[in-house]
Amino acid sequence: MTVLEAVEHWIAMNVMDEVLLADGFEEAFLGVSEVFGRPPLATYDKEKCIEILVQRDEMTHEEAVEYFDFNVTGAWVGDSTPIYLTLWKTGN
Repeated sequence: MTVLEAVEHWIAMNVMDEVLLADGFEEAFLGVSEVFGRPPLATYDKEKCIEILVQRDEMTHEEAVEYFDFNVTGAWVGDSTPIYLTLWKTGN
């Protein structure tokens, strides 16, 4: 089973609604965020998404951040647009 298949299976088993996934960032998937009155939203680790761009697409870190900010977090695809979490780390 691929990571994408595993994520889709987990969503089907744990979330009653359809969830829009971000293509190519399955390894950065954290889970689903929910808030009253809104559809459930796929939630991703932002830094892991950037690492994926660096490794998969052979971008520099700076190129990956610029690409991610403009093309991923800057892309609105409706109320089900995934969210990208910046994890808080102790010592920051």
